[in-house]
Amino acid sequence: MATLERPELSVVIPALNEEGNITKLYDRLVETLDPFGRTYEILFVDDGSRDGTAALAEDLCRKDPRVKLIVLRQNFGKAAALSEGFTAARGALVVTMDCDLQDDPAEIPKLVAKLDEGYDLVSGWKYPRRDPLSKIIPSKVINWVARWVTGVHLHDFNCGLKAYRLNVVQDLALYGELHRYIPVLVSGRGYRVGEVKVCHHPRHSGRSKYGVERFLRGFLDLITVTFLTRYNKRPIHLLGGIGALFFFLGCIANGYLSVLWLLGYGIGYRPLLFLGILLIIVGVQLGCFGLVAEMLTQLSHGRERDSLVRRTVGLDGRQGEPRARTSPDLGSRS
Repeated sequence: MATLERPELSVVIPALNEEGNITKLYDRLVETLDPFGRTYEILFVDDGSRDGTAALAEDLCRKDPRVKLIVLRQNFGKAAALSEGFTAARGALVVTMDCDLQDDPAEIPKLVAKLDEGYDLVSGWKYPRRDPLSKIIPSKVINWVARWVTGVHLHDFNCGLKAYRLNVVQDLALYGELHRYIPVLVSGRGYRVGEVKVCHHPRHSGRSKYGVERFLRGFLDLITVTFLTRYNKRPIHLLGGIGALFFFLGCIANGYLSVLWLLGYGIGYRPLLFLGILLIIVGVQLGCFGLVAEMLTQLSHGRERDSLVRRTVGLDGRQGEPRARTSPDLGSRS
């Protein structure tokens, strides 16, 4: 069970208040990965749990040196937890899964086999999905819209069970809730994305983190990820195009009113005059807002990458100490 050698596979598992599931998940992982024939490590990322999740994970670290633990100072969200796990992962292949026992560890060999076909990211497709309709229907709507908007033809963008090549996760910059659309981010950087059906189980312990607000935020995140993948290098093509349309419509409206004015008609109190002026002003200014804020968010993210971890167990030969790392550039993870 020596951990000095670089493992072939890293399993990254974000966990939030999953004390009823974490030990069972470890047992199932070992049952699957021991006969799989590849060296591996299991990396739990405790995302500010308020129960005994971190303590149970630390017990597993003492029992099995292949288990690692990262404890975040507070609940920063799944994207931040995955980001920390990706930074610490040492395997040539990286698998992510949720800690709620709905993802089946027995599906990992299937994902790895698909990677071996030449894919850089393989996403699971929960089929059939074992969730209440209140969660399934909104998810289907979001997935359909995401396929239509992004052109990435997956059935389940936000499935927690995914397999990556290490260079792919090193090239990801996750923040906010961009983990929902990791396949879109990866595809936008030119990597090959695939999908396989995976077994999905009902939740037996713990509490689902899904709510109506997450459904609404999903659409906002889709707008963000579409911009990041399509217009990050050429933002003027998005807001500049919309701004040009507004400017053109404003010019048409005011041009029409100018003709009326020349013909002797009064235009000073016409609503169309104010609408035309407004369209011209908005058209000129659209390229100055929104995108600047998004770029500043990425810049800030890169500068503050080292501020999330409280302590680690089993990493870098030290216990109970934060890891010292260099903040990555905007477009890469190292």
